[in-house]
Amino acid sequence: MVRVILPQHLRTLARVSGEVTLEVNGPVTQRAVLDTLEASYPMLRGTVRDHVTLKRRPFVRFFACEQDLSHESPDTPLPDAVVTGSEPFLIVGAMAGG
Repeated sequence: MVRVILPQHLRTLARVSGEVTLEVNGPVTQRAVLDTLEASYPMLRGTVRDHVTLKRRPFVRFFACEQDLSHESPDTPLPDAVVTGSEPFLIVGAMAGG
């Protein structure tokens, strides 16, 4: 089971109170996790990735094992600690401004 931690506004939208656990089939990649997340919680479609291009939305970042994975290929396998569920995959809303 892959553990996913969402920012508060997406937890509210998905109507979940804590982290989400997902059963990801096949290789565990960013794309597979996000595909499974959107299939399990259709209200999140388009909030993390663009509807058409499926690219990460601006101001959304992905982290795992204290590493920023936002600019990695969506098909790169996630760390083993994420695959085994010992570490979560984090979706974080980035801050901007001055």
